Amino acid sequence: MVQPRAGLHLLGKKDSPLALIARTKNAIALDIGSSHVKLLELEQERSGKYRLKHFGVAPLPPEAIVDGAFMNTTAIVSTIRDLVARNKVKTKEAVVGVSGNSVIIKRISLPVMTQDELDESITWEAEQYIPFDVNDVYIDAFILQGQADEAGQMEVLLVAARKELVNEYQSVLLEAGLKPVCVDVAAFAMENMYTLNNEVSADPVALVNVGASTVNINVLRRGVSAFTRDLQIGGRNYTEEIQRSLNVSFEEAEAFKVGGAERDRSAVVPEEVERVLANVSENIAGEVHRSLDFYLSTAGGGALGRVVLTGGACVTPGLKPSLEARCGCAVEIADPFRKIQVDERAINPNFLQNMAPQAAIAVGLGLRRAEDK
Repeated sequence: MVQPRAGLHLLGKKDSPLALIARTKNAIALDIGSSHVKLLELEQERSGKYRLKHFGVAPLPPEAIVDGAFMNTTAIVSTIRDLVARNKVKTKEAVVGVSGNSVIIKRISLPVMTQDELDESITWEAEQYIPFDVNDVYIDAFILQGQADEAGQMEVLLVAARKELVNEYQSVLLEAGLKPVCVDVAAFAMENMYTLNNEVSADPVALVNVGASTVNINVLRRGVSAFTRDLQIGGRNYTEEIQRSLNVSFEEAEAFKVGGAERDRSAVVPEEVERVLANVSENIAGEVHRSLDFYLSTAGGGALGRVVLTGGACVTPGLKPSLEARCGCAVEIADPFRKIQVDERAINPNFLQNMAPQAAIAVGLGLRRAEDK
């Protein structure tokens, strides 16, 4: 794998963080979203169970991150430093996750080979599968199925991330006084959070993380990632539509979206906000359903067993029922902390419950360790 001192690490079966092996070197997880930064640190007990050591959330200024690009690095670095200080985190090793148009994930078929042989050859094999110059990306891959099919081929999961994106995340961590040890993929972090808390399902399960500006989709079939896609929509669509419809500021629109501070307005405003939320929820549900329908139509039929929602915007009124109606299956909100031990004297349980939908990717990243591949 070609990478810098801390490049892209794909979370797969090579070194599963869910194995019941006590790790000695923790790494803090930083989920840097377009509206908030989430910090989390997990400690693995000798029994293999995980304990929540630190968890904190801090908002970013509007436009600090736009379309995945860091527009206000100073604010991002300051937010990370404040989170580390406020939560009294001593660990310096850090893990982050990337997503969006600069990340390519593909299942491909290659001649049967060992993982070591794959690591040596993947840069050249990847040229025909990614839309970027191989010199401009970090590449990783792991074997999904090592047994040869009738054509002597094996299944491989290929990931490529633009160097510019990965280096940007590394630079921010270094400026914040941290040591980047692993750059993961948001969709796979979400998958590992789910795997920690749930048994493998025979039916396909769609994991849908609804963030402020991106929706991450990862469909698991028998516990293995079968389809991933990132959509450039999310919670910010609600805010922008409220701004446009009511002619209010970004801050006022955010307050209306989450049912925030009471305001001296006419009774028609809540009705208008409710209408806007319903319309945007229907649009987001439609985009998610189209992606899931595309996967099901190309995967040889079958139906989804369920959809699992995560992300700060996943609890927005109207989204869950809209997805249930379109997908024709149960839709549930994930609890990333369900199988994680929490000391309620150290971490407020009400805060944790309220923040749980936002914590899914951070929990998945927190399962990584400094010594992982």
